[in-house]
Formats: sequence, C-alpha cells, structure tokens
Amino acid sequence: MKSIIKFLTLVVCTAVIFAACKKADTLPFYDTGNAPVLSANVTSVSPSPADSNNTVLSLTWTDPKYATDSSTVRYIVQIDSAGQNFNNPYTKEITAALGTSFIAKDLNAVLVGFGFNFGVTYGVDIRIISSYANNNDQKVSNTVTLQATPYVVPPKVRIPAARTLFLVGAATAGGWGNPVPTPAQQFTMIDTVTYEGTFYLAGGGQYLMLPVNGSWDEKYAVDDNTVAGISDGGEFGYYSNTNNTIYNDNFPAPSANGMYKIRVDFQNGKFTVTPDKVFSLLRVAGDYQGWTPATAPALASPNADGVYEGYVNVPSGGSYEFKLTSQADWNGTNYGDAGGGSISGTASANLVFPSGAGYYKINANTNTNTWSATATTWGVVGSLTGWGSSPDIPLTYDAGSGSYTSAPVVITGNENFKFRANSDWPINLGDNGSNGSLEQDGADMPITAGTYTFTLYLNNAGYYTYKVIRN
Repeated sequence: MKSIIKFLTLVVCTAVIFAACKKADTLPFYDTGNAPVLSANVTSVSPSPADSNNTVLSLTWTDPKYATDSSTVRYIVQIDSAGQNFNNPYTKEITAALGTSFIAKDLNAVLVGFGFNFGVTYGVDIRIISSYANNNDQKVSNTVTLQATPYVVPPKVRIPAARTLFLVGAATAGGWGNPVPTPAQQFTMIDTVTYEGTFYLAGGGQYLMLPVNGSWDEKYAVDDNTVAGISDGGEFGYYSNTNNTIYNDNFPAPSANGMYKIRVDFQNGKFTVTPDKVFSLLRVAGDYQGWTPATAPALASPNADGVYEGYVNVPSGGSYEFKLTSQADWNGTNYGDAGGGSISGTASANLVFPSGAGYYKINANTNTNTWSATATTWGVVGSLTGWGSSPDIPLTYDAGSGSYTSAPVVITGNENFKFRANSDWPINLGDNGSNGSLEQDGADMPITAGTYTFTLYLNNAGYYTYKVIRN
C-alpha cells in the first residue's frame, strides 16, 4: 500500500513540474504610431451672433495608424492663444473619430475664456495629441494657427438703449425723486454690457436702476428681494409697462449706511454690491421725533473714527431735548449733556437744540467728547449773485423729500456757484472732483445760461449731494 502511495505522489509531482516548464504564448506587440497631420477648413473665424448655432470651424487629421483597433485611439484637441506654447490650453477629448467641429457659440466661449475682447481679432494655435487608450505613445501633430474674432453674445438682460444707467430709491441720496442727482447717482459704462459706480446707500433702504433719468417707463429690478444675500448681489432683470411679469421687486440695500460699489453685468444678468466705506452712526433721538432711536435721523462718521456730522430738521413744539445714541435702541452708549459743549455716555441730562425749531448742522466727537449745533438756512451763491454782493438765491426746505429747493433761476451767461448756510462762509459746500458729492469748502460748480432749479440734499449723514435741473 505504501508503495502505491509513493508512486502516485511521484506521478503528480512530475506532472506539476512539466506544467510549470511549459512555454507561455507570445505577448502582442504594439508598434509605435505616426504623428497625425492636422488641417482646418478655414484660416480665419469671425462669426456674428446670428451664427451662434452654425458650424464655423472643422478640424480633420490623419490616422496615426496605431497597432490597435482604431475605435480605441484617443485624441486631445488643444486650443490656446497664439505663441503661448499651449501652457494653459482649452482641451477637448475625442475617441476614434478623425475630425471634430465647433459651432460659433462654443468657439466664442473658448475665445472669451482667454480674456479676448469682443470684436478684436486674435491669433489662436490648435494642435492634436493622439495616443493609445491608456495614453501611451503620445504623438503631437503640427500646429495650425487661425485668426479668430469673438462676438458679443446677446446679453441675458436687455441693455440700456441710451447707454446710460441711474440709481433711484429711498436708499439713495436723492430718494425717490426722479430725475435723480447726476453725476452722483449715474453709473459709468465700462463696456456695452457692464456698468459700475460707487454710491451712497442708506442701510435697510431700497432702490431701483433706471435706463432713462426722469422716466419710470423702464427699470431694472429683482424678482424677489427677500432672497437671502440678495443685498450683496444676485440676479436682476428688465421691467417695463409692457414687460412686467417678473423682476418687479426693489433692490434691497445692505444693512449699514455707507459707500458701495455696484457692478451690473447685463451679459449674465448679475449684479454685485461691495462695501467701499461703511459709516459709523450716532442717532439723534429726542422729543421732536418721539424719543425713538430706530426712526431718528443720524450723524455719520464716514471714516468710523469718532468724528460725526449730520443735519437734522426740528419742527416746532415740545422740549427740543435729545440724546445721541450709538444703536437703533437705547441699549448702546447714550450721550447726554456734560455741560460746556461736552457730552458724556453717563450724563443723565439731555442735550437741547439751542434755537428751538430749525434745520441744524450737528457735530459730535466721541474722542474729545464735544458737540455743537448750528441752526441753518440755505442758499445758492456764486458769480451769478456777485459772490455775495447780492442776496443769496434762497432755498426752501421740503420735509417730505428732506431736501432744499429753489424757485426757477434765470442765468444769463457762464457762471459758477456753491451752496452756503446763513449767507456766510463758515459753512459752504462745493464739489471737489465734479463727482456729485459736496464737501466743506469744495470747488465751485460751473453752470451755463438758462433757467434752472437747484436742489440740495443734506439728509444723508456723511454724504451730501445736489441736482440742477434745466427747466
């Protein structure tokens, strides 16, 4: 029995040895391919928006003749700005086919992606990289250079026909008055589909954009101003008397008063609101307005440095007492009268408007804990009045709009003007930079012959502006 077992074991071992020594089949050998030769059907591409869905470029290349099934060969189309050596190309992957094509809108997107300007012709390089399916044996074709001109894709939102855009609304310096102050509330056109400007916005207010100053027939708005984050930017659209199905909500301003850069992109139907300078506020809450900080006018510190200024209209009646508070309630620092032109966050005594009813310029400094209040009346002065040799042109306060306005004024030649308080020079406002904002002791404003109405806006603490309307 043992002899039989030994014999069987010997047979099995011998079979295993012979099996292990059997020669393997020859592995397949894949020969190297040839670099494909690329051709294009055109040497220049300059489509128009009407061509968006039409084929404008066809590419073909020769077979690299890899030693494998041609249906598995991989091709990479690369497109780059001419002379860039394909350092950051657009790529398109293709399998099996010996050609591809581009419709105008797809090629245009590639060109715009390179940062090319609309309507300007640029050189672009194109090549093909072929390989086996696993990327082995890559072969690079010749480079074909084309001249290509991107076109402006029809914008998502209708652009202003007159190429102008204006801001209006309770959040703006000029309120809902239309026409609006210019240039203070006029955008700058960056290009045909992009507008931008830096504007004063009152926190929590609302606004619209108008393509025509003085008209309500057309406007730009948002679809829903309750969407989270919409005050910082989002989608917007066009609204008119004949196109009013959506986009009928006002833009909501950010929560804080200040200067904001607004960029409007009609191409993509997007807008952005970026803070440029956020103001610090002190609210002037008192008997004249029901001791309610949330609805009180404010003093502003544009640089948030503790130096505040603002204008307050005080109607007749009551005690004329008030305090300055740092919040829209009484839970912040509440500044009272510390005597001798001083304020204190612990003083219980109220401050008092010194002349009773009136329109006051109020200054406060929380660094030195000082304050002042000057009652003002306003007028227009300049070469048109002999710089004070004749009475200033009077301005009348309108409590509804919070602005001062003149009667129509006839001007017979080229003149200059400024605004000043109390027919004197300690408080006078001019426009440095001709940007629509007014500054103490600012530059004279020019005006030509005609009949005009002057309007002065002082109700936006930290930012003052004006408009001059030709009648």
